[in-house]
Amino acid sequence: MNEDPLRLVVIIGSTRAGRFCPTVAEWFAGQARARTDFKTDVIDLAEAWLPDVLPADDAGEQPGPVRELSPWLAEADAFVVVTPEYNHSFPAALKNAIDWFYDEWQAKPVGYVSYGGIAGGLRAVEHLRGVFNELHAVSVRTSVTFPNFHERFGEDGRPKDRERYERSATGLLDELSWWGDALRRQRARRPYRAGADE
Repeated sequence: MNEDPLRLVVIIGSTRAGRFCPTVAEWFAGQARARTDFKTDVIDLAEAWLPDVLPADDAGEQPGPVRELSPWLAEADAFVVVTPEYNHSFPAALKNAIDWFYDEWQAKPVGYVSYGGIAGGLRAVEHLRGVFNELHAVSVRTSVTFPNFHERFGEDGRPKDRERYERSATGLLDELSWWGDALRRQRARRPYRAGADE
């Protein structure tokens, strides 16, 4: 039985100047790091320098930034995407980052932490669920949502309603732990292969 902590990668999904995303991501990563069932890393897409032009399908070697990020994603057992909502969806830089990879996402659970105006980024999350489903990842149901986010956080970078949001984070992490463990065991037993019509 594999008792090693699950490798959780938290992705900072905004690269916009003045973004609030790192504050939200670091708070959530702190919740995950307080647990023994995860080993948590944070990837900031603003520092990944992924190209915004994808190559042809028959292109040769991948660009350096893609090769550097690939092992971090491939070794992960679970992901949490932290995203704002831009124009009723998620940032273009996040879609670009998702599209650079394929096998790295497969048969792994994905959770979502979102923030925005009155909807709290939920429309971005709903769009992300469809994208990750196409990549054979498993979106978990529970998410953490910050509507009117500037009102939700204090100057210390933590939610003002601490107990409420810690409960939400715990629910998300519990689901990721269950699915992450189950899918890691199954991948070890029988590596996942996407359908032949892909």
